[in-house]
Amino acid sequence: MPVLPTLKRLGAVLLAAATLYGAPAAAGAEEPGWTAEPATGRPGAAARPYFYLAGTSGSVLEDRLAVANTTDRERVITLRGADAYNTPDGALAVRPAGETTGAGSWISLGGATSVKVPPRTRAVVPFTVTVPPASPPGDHPAAVVATEGGREVAVRIHLRVGGPTLAALTVEDVSVHGAGAAGVIAYTLVNRGNVALAPELAVRAEGRFGKVPGRTARTLPVELLPGQRVRLTEPWPGAPVFGRVALTLTVTAPGGARATGATSAWFLPRGIAARTGAGILALGLLALATLFLVRTRGSRRGTPPDAPGGAGPDGATPQDALPHHGTERPTEQGPTEQGPTEHEPTEQELTGAPR
Repeated sequence: MPVLPTLKRLGAVLLAAATLYGAPAAAGAEEPGWTAEPATGRPGAAARPYFYLAGTSGSVLEDRLAVANTTDRERVITLRGADAYNTPDGALAVRPAGETTGAGSWISLGGATSVKVPPRTRAVVPFTVTVPPASPPGDHPAAVVATEGGREVAVRIHLRVGGPTLAALTVEDVSVHGAGAAGVIAYTLVNRGNVALAPELAVRAEGRFGKVPGRTARTLPVELLPGQRVRLTEPWPGAPVFGRVALTLTVTAPGGARATGATSAWFLPRGIAARTGAGILALGLLALATLFLVRTRGSRRGTPPDAPGGAGPDGATPQDALPHHGTERPTEQGPTEQGPTEHEPTEQELTGAPR
């Protein structure tokens, strides 16, 4: 699966290849053997880093691919069209031959799917792109892929179908990892529009005690294709080592696209976090032990010990064990206005009995 370089990087590679073709290779240098690039309109014209084609649905567009053999033996180059897409980390790549169903399938190379290039020769291969009727407007990324000897080169085609365009995206699944100089922000970008986007990211952070250093706006090294989802990371050397921070990511792109994503995170130094966790665990164990001791002592106090003058094992007191022989114990009575009648029993207090 060949990965397509970004536009600037691809331009540099093609210029280097042109220089190599015009001069002998340095001793010991590994020569690629052949190159593939958009053909120029006239000799000496500046190299094109990619194809750019535009038309309405139903139109037929044309261009030419240049394949150069820089070695002393014949090369057989196989050509095909392919869909371009974003890998999960944002790089550009092309679909395998059996998985091309989009704009890559609109590319026709005629009978030149296999080209023989003699030594030190440059071959120009024309191709067409037939846009199907009722094709949706916007960008349709594709590429012409050249293959030989296990090596693949994908030459990017920027294809735009005329009609209304929409630049839109979302920021999702924001998270933070690490702290201090090792802080990293992870997030997902999704292109919700129908044009390719060159996103720009800004990071704003607010701590409990004020603003925390974030990241100023910068252009991301990613070209986000329509309908694609990528997972990216952003270094955050200004991440705090202690405290809670609210983080807001703002992503913009030409065409009016703007989206935000937010999250919050706690930061604790590893030593403090470990000691805090151990302290909480120790307090929990201490609380459980205290509760166990309190309940154990409470259950023991609820059962009085056997002792003289106390209740026996069956709850009976010594006085209960004595025979009464039909006599009553004398009680002391204080002076009252009227003593008890002969029908009213007197109150008795038994000492030593449980209350």
